Amino acid sequence: MDERSQARIQALLPELTAIRRDIHAHPEIGMDEHRTSALVAAKLREWGLEVTEGIGRFGVVGTLKGRRPGQRAIGLRADMDALALEEQTGKPYASENKGLMHACGHDGHTTMLLGAAKALSEDPDFGGTVQFIFQPAEEGRGGAVAMLKDGLFERFPVDAIYGLHNEPGYPLGTFMTRVGPALAAGDRWTVTFRGTGGHGGATPHLSTDVLVLQAQFITALQTIVSRNVAAVDSAVISVGAVHGGSAEALNVMPAEVVLGGTARSYTPAVRDTMERRMRELATGLAASFGCTAEVSYRRHGTALVNHAEQTAVAVAAATALVGAGKVDGNSPPVTGGEDFANMLEVRPGNFVFMGQGAGGATSEGLHTPTYDFNDEAIPFGVGYWLSVVQQEMGCAAEAEGSPS
Repeated sequence: MDERSQARIQALLPELTAIRRDIHAHPEIGMDEHRTSALVAAKLREWGLEVTEGIGRFGVVGTLKGRRPGQRAIGLRADMDALALEEQTGKPYASENKGLMHACGHDGHTTMLLGAAKALSEDPDFGGTVQFIFQPAEEGRGGAVAMLKDGLFERFPVDAIYGLHNEPGYPLGTFMTRVGPALAAGDRWTVTFRGTGGHGGATPHLSTDVLVLQAQFITALQTIVSRNVAAVDSAVISVGAVHGGSAEALNVMPAEVVLGGTARSYTPAVRDTMERRMRELATGLAASFGCTAEVSYRRHGTALVNHAEQTAVAVAAATALVGAGKVDGNSPPVTGGEDFANMLEVRPGNFVFMGQGAGGATSEGLHTPTYDFNDEAIPFGVGYWLSVVQQEMGCAAEAEGSPS
């Protein structure tokens, strides 16, 4: 990054850090981002962008046109929502909203995109239009779909869309991405087994035992990935809950047991196979035990698939910022989910991970009560967005070296 852009980012850091910590202190769950979206809109207006609110209920888009000629338009997207988790960081800016916290770094994502918007508004030396997209409800509450249904790309046309997520435990200022499937489709399933129940001490032979049935089913589930999914494909099925019987009546065999979990996959074919085999195993085993099975398989989101052209842009942007040695353009896929995938189904684009530090507090895992976004990562995120604009739209500033 050239010295002028680097100096501009450094000058913004005190304000951006204050914004990030303010958002962190006031977390809001998905589709309830009243304060956060209002703050984002107010900042964008203050900096002279054209602002539209209420897209998909709480989504905000800031539009900025460059002073150079150009018809190309790109979208840069950040998510704004928090998680239903009680914070345990002990930070002076810790959550003031009981039972909610920014445990995934969306406060940092929002701040870094705001920083890029301000930096570019002060020096819009590019050709075309940048749409700054602030999305609500990424954490499983349908924010991307809501914005798309509200005409996001019809109202704010873009030729390409880019997203970013922090990655704790990886060195500060490193970047990881890949062409093709990068994150998984995350499905949720439940199976309810029903039998007669009975007296577990006196007459178990006269009962149909749903607990033994569910034990057999859990074992059988493990064969789906090992025997029904090709070895060259990746998939995960995990059991996360089992409910049946009562600790206050240990001699009673329950008449019903409910279990559920998650399933992750990268292709529609593997996803279909997992659902089909789960239903077949549940109903077949239930019949063999004289019981019945009710299966609910709920598909959430889709696999995130990066496009080749935009991934090349992202790699070039990150390389120009931090150097080739800190950029992995062929990183392994991740089995986590991300609803930016829905946007990539509509427009070509790329999603990158950015290291936010390894060791100490910066390595606390996402979705844990001790996680906190590392403010030292803000310059790298802002710099990456500026570098993407440079790569896509001919911003005059060269992107060399790393932020100081």
